[in-house]
Amino acid sequence: MDSKMIYQRLNKVFRDVFDDNSITVNPKTTANDIEDWDSLEHITLISAVEREFRMKFKMGEISSMKNVGEMAQIIASRTKL
Repeated sequence: MDSKMIYQRLNKVFRDVFDDNSITVNPKTTANDIEDWDSLEHITLISAVEREFRMKFKMGEISSMKNVGEMAQIIASRTKL
């Protein structure tokens, strides 16, 4: 799966989770960039991303992600398998 497709699908998930169709994520997007992205919504977001891409993040991956770019890299590495 290429990067463009990953970000298209991530945009859909973010828009659904945060109920905001104006959201467009990029590799540098962080929780500080999205108003309602708090610790509770983070759990909802991770779960929604896992469902969308039919994968599970490891706990260490979740806690070490600094931005959407790192999330996309993990997704890309898993979808190559």
